[in-house]
Amino acid sequence: MRPPSRLTIVIAASAGLAGLIMAAPAQAGTGDIVGAGLLGLGIGAIVGSALTPTEVYVAPPPAYGPPAWTPAWYRYCRAVHGPYFDPRSGYFEAADGGFYFCQ
Repeated sequence: MRPPSRLTIVIAASAGLAGLIMAAPAQAGTGDIVGAGLLGLGIGAIVGSALTPTEVYVAPPPAYGPPAWTPAWYRYCRAVHGPYFDPRSGYFEAADGGFYFCQ
């Protein structure tokens, strides 16, 4: 779905503003003010929902290295973690001082 054009946004905003301006003018009572506010809220909700995108894109999960204990895995872990990788245990020492299994 394409994002709305500027013209669509301007027309929608103008319609909402016209609805607020053309609402009954506030007299001595507060009922008219509340009515105008509710009208503006309704128009804003309709315009806002019309402009909301319907498709949401989700990033793919992070890619991990090759399967553990394969020659490609040893090369990957050594390249990523350098001298902090222990090939005998499969763990590496992180910057926070903790030891984590290479994935």
